[in-house]
Amino acid sequence: MRKNFKDKELIVFDLDGTLTETKSPLMQDVAFLLVRLLEQKQIAIIGGGRYRQFRAQFLKQFRAPKELLGHLYLFPTTATAFYRYRHGWRKVYVHELSRRDRANIKKAFHAVLEEIHYVPPDRVYGQVIEDRRTQVSFSALGQDIVARLGAKGVRLKKEWKRKHTDIKMKIAKLVARRLPHLEVRAAGFTTVDVTKRGIDKAYGLRQIQKYLHVPIKEMLFIGDAIFPGGNDYAVVKTGVDYLKVSGPAQTKNS
Repeated sequence: MRKNFKDKELIVFDLDGTLTETKSPLMQDVAFLLVRLLEQKQIAIIGGGRYRQFRAQFLKQFRAPKELLGHLYLFPTTATAFYRYRHGWRKVYVHELSRRDRANIKKAFHAVLEEIHYVPPDRVYGQVIEDRRTQVSFSALGQDIVARLGAKGVRLKKEWKRKHTDIKMKIAKLVARRLPHLEVRAAGFTTVDVTKRGIDKAYGLRQIQKYLHVPIKEMLFIGDAIFPGGNDYAVVKTGVDYLKVSGPAQTKNS
């Protein structure tokens, strides 16, 4: 897909695993290249984390002239929210789950964990079941493990994934049975997300097209999980041109 790069109007980046390590701060060399890219292209960033996570993980480390920030668009929680820069970062929309749905999702997680006799890690960091309002997420090691432990937290998440992905997939499958009207998706290293039905990265690209008025054929999507079962794979069905990367280092060199 690299041959089409220069012709695209908008570059869409996945966040976790593509621009940064999981829930880790944006590195300055990547930030520098993104600023250079903003001088030529519009950029949208999409990820499963909430806006607060985007601020801590991305915006806190990202420095660009204000006139360029108008070409940068943030789509947290898989584009169920949209923020853009207009004399500061402003919310364009947030599509929240109902209070009843959020309560039922939490009940479903608790019931499934009891059903499978889930044994949690000896220590977790932050909430295991987090209400992000636009989605509810289960994170086996807690939502704050990387914020508290840094690189060690990333290593622990990767280790948990290597040993326990089968457990994560089982939790996702059983929660989905209990919530047939919602979307249940295994995401990241340790996470299961629940959103409204049909919320995935393909939905995200359609939202980007709708609000930015850029046809999908004029986008390039860059992500680390563009493979069957990966949480970026849904973009393939939109027909978007895409570039699969193995992590931030390869993104930087693309």
